[in-house]
Amino acid sequence: MPAIVLVGAQWGDEGKGKATDLLGSRVEYVVKFNGGNNAGHTVIIGKEKYALHLLPSGILTPGVVPVIGNGVVIDIPVLFGEIDGLNARGVDTSRLVVSANAHVIPSYNSILDRVTERFLGSRKIGTTGRGIGPTYADKMTRVGIRVQDLFDEKILRQKVEGALALKNHLLVKVYNRRSITVDEVVEELLTHAERLRPMVADTALLLSEALARNEVVLLEGGQATLLDVDHGTYPFVTSSNATSGGACTGSGIPPTAVTRVIAIAKAYITRVGEGPFPTELFDEDGEKLRSIGAEFGTTTGRPRRCGWFDIPIARYASRINGVTDLIITKLDVLTGWEQIPVCVAYDVDGERISELPMTQTGFHHATPVYEYLPGWTEDISNARSLDDLPSNARAYIDFLEQRCGAPISAIGVGPEREQTIVIRDLLS
Repeated sequence: MPAIVLVGAQWGDEGKGKATDLLGSRVEYVVKFNGGNNAGHTVIIGKEKYALHLLPSGILTPGVVPVIGNGVVIDIPVLFGEIDGLNARGVDTSRLVVSANAHVIPSYNSILDRVTERFLGSRKIGTTGRGIGPTYADKMTRVGIRVQDLFDEKILRQKVEGALALKNHLLVKVYNRRSITVDEVVEELLTHAERLRPMVADTALLLSEALARNEVVLLEGGQATLLDVDHGTYPFVTSSNATSGGACTGSGIPPTAVTRVIAIAKAYITRVGEGPFPTELFDEDGEKLRSIGAEFGTTTGRPRRCGWFDIPIARYASRINGVTDLIITKLDVLTGWEQIPVCVAYDVDGERISELPMTQTGFHHATPVYEYLPGWTEDISNARSLDDLPSNARAYIDFLEQRCGAPISAIGVGPEREQTIVIRDLLS
């Protein structure tokens, strides 16, 4: 049975949580393989709305084992707060498993993240200030703290000492902040050890055994393709690999086990934070998309930048991820426009190109080339098949499918679980 990867095809916030929830009752494991609490999924079940940040969306599906993989960085108080919030609402979180190799976000990295962004001023990246980037940096420079370190105080203390030897110099001499003591960091982390211990496992082994039993494992990416640290709009990216390749390194599942890659894209496009955005709208249409689509960050509450659908981005995501199925969400938000522009190429310094520019400079200078499709006014929120869509909405979907490089297998026509048109079975 397959390992299935689910990724965002744009700059995030595409509705991956809903897609995971759509598949959840038919899979045995849902794995978060990258990122931290710098992104979130919103899942609506009936009248209940759940905002998830660190927890995999599978936590909401009875019988599914939710897994936080080794590629995730964990703010432990945030994790426990999220668990407690779901428990208070009657959601069973006892099945959660956390990788012993996942890295922990210590308090000093959250402080460094915030002061560094302020120090950068106009050159800021637009991070959430939650310590994600500094923790991934620690991982790469081999001074990071892993979940398993909380169970050995001697190792934990040695690692904190090593990290603070440099970080205190930065805090005091560069940022004019007080130094942080080893004791306060160690003591704070150790307070979480006993509650965390029952959740921790060798998750790579756990998932390998699940696949050997012919159980389905769904690998759920945080952020999205254009925020991938290698393949995104660098440097305005996240600190991890949010593409399908990251699913393997962030979970311990080998590439040969992955049989399907599902990408999620909105029927338009949004972005949070700094960086280039060719189709961004600064007019009434942008405000209308933001208002109707409720485009405010699940984690930060920040208003999202809104723009028209970008074909070169979707085609790039299909190629980079090896997409087998594309899910288009929020088609209902486009109801009411007389015509809908779709970016089909860019003009870069007088040259028309149909793929993403190779350089950062080229992408900053890219001006969208639009084709205009007729809109529709009919309410599509109750559509449950392609035949239920008005002809112009169907034509819009057909146009995207012809250009994006992957078949469209499902369409979201509203925020709730059942407001989905399923065209092709995602698990067949």
